[in-house]
Amino acid sequence: MKAIAYQDSQPVDHADALQDITLPEPVATGRDLLVEIKAISVNPVDTKIRQNVAPEAGQWKVLGWDAAGVVRAVGAEVTNFKIGDRVWYAGDLTRPGTNAERHLVDERIVGHMPGSLDFAQAAALPLTAITAWEMLFDRLQLVPGKQPAPAQLLIIGAAGGVGSIMTQLARQLTDVTVIGTASRPETQDWVRELGAHHVIDHSQPLAAEVARLGLGPITHVVSLNQTEQHFAQVAE
Repeated sequence: MKAIAYQDSQPVDHADALQDITLPEPVATGRDLLVEIKAISVNPVDTKIRQNVAPEAGQWKVLGWDAAGVVRAVGAEVTNFKIGDRVWYAGDLTRPGTNAERHLVDERIVGHMPGSLDFAQAAALPLTAITAWEMLFDRLQLVPGKQPAPAQLLIIGAAGGVGSIMTQLARQLTDVTVIGTASRPETQDWVRELGAHHVIDHSQPLAAEVARLGLGPITHVVSLNQTEQHFAQVAE
């Protein structure tokens, strides 16, 4: 099968940074699914792995973790999927990645792909959606539905991948007031379309931007953009 991989951690503009290669097709055993990859997405983790993780001498490292595709074979212990199922998942950093025609993945980290999405849309969601969900309901300890006390959520960088999903999750699943930041007119419009109650410009002093909304103190803050630049203002 064809795959995209590397053997040495090179700058992205180096001729050997990523190479087209041919690998043996993997075989599904145990609880693994063999998935025919239809779409993938690229995340910051791909860059970090390529820059910092070199495979053993003579071996190839295949990147890519978010994926959507079709199950083509199942291991003997698989219980939740069958051949032909459309699936999506965020993958496993300890195993070969999804930048290949076929990919092995444990069924326990796989979901049935929603029929309302095409493969490209589905592949764009897993890692960003998981990150947004964990941030809202684990780290910030918001709860689905009505909060115990009035809550106001400031999302710095609401137009990015995680911010876009977080804005929608917060609006659809909670009663918090969502304030998103974006610096360009088109991205500000995008954040409004996603459902943010208020949109402010993070290229301007944040405290002043929040104050002009007249909402009172912010109870929760997520910084997804230039945190080092905004940290002092967030504390203010």
